[in-house]
Amino acid sequence: MSNFPDYYSLLGVAKTASLEEIRQAYKKESLRTHPDRLTKATPAEKAATTEKFQVVADAYYVLSDPARRKEYDALYASKSYDSKSNDPGASRNFFSQFAGMFTGASGAGTGTGTGTGTPGPQRPDPEGVFADVFEELLRPEVERHAPWWSYLGAVCGGGVGFIVANIPGLMVGAYAGNRLGAIRDAKGKSVAAVFSELGGNQKAEILRALAIKVLGSAL
Repeated sequence: MSNFPDYYSLLGVAKTASLEEIRQAYKKESLRTHPDRLTKATPAEKAATTEKFQVVADAYYVLSDPARRKEYDALYASKSYDSKSNDPGASRNFFSQFAGMFTGASGAGTGTGTGTGTPGPQRPDPEGVFADVFEELLRPEVERHAPWWSYLGAVCGGGVGFIVANIPGLMVGAYAGNRLGAIRDAKGKSVAAVFSELGGNQKAEILRALAIKVLGSAL
């Protein structure tokens, strides 16, 4: 392998960084490289940003787990790999070359195999990593932008309430239906699943809100 991915440099942390420092660094870099914030990007720009977003997820996936980080550090210190790189291709080659290096890697990724008939190491799903790390901040933003059943519940509840008790019934029914719908909105779906179903402008708006919370300013 000509280049070895320098995940520490890519996240902007020291080799002695704590897990919390790595987590915070991932938050910043993932927000900066998330392709859904580029609502007017060309296909080429979107593809390049998507690859950068993937590499940031690769870095967090490796460095956030003590066992994976230990194995990575051993390779990082090896004299055989004196060329370190932040190039996306280096990370892609890293995952394709070290088949079976990471315990449980086959369940974490995007379906990349070795081509030998044996399941190979899979790069982490970047959207899944993003949703896991931002779960606490992302859920209220997602629920605010995806009230499908809340709206439907309000309309249906209001209609029934109006039939039963005219205007007062409409108001009570709409409120009750809205609350029931809100429960249905959040039931049975992960944050990642709901976020992926949103439109491009809604995703960009959510990412800007997260950036303000995490970085102190919009992207």
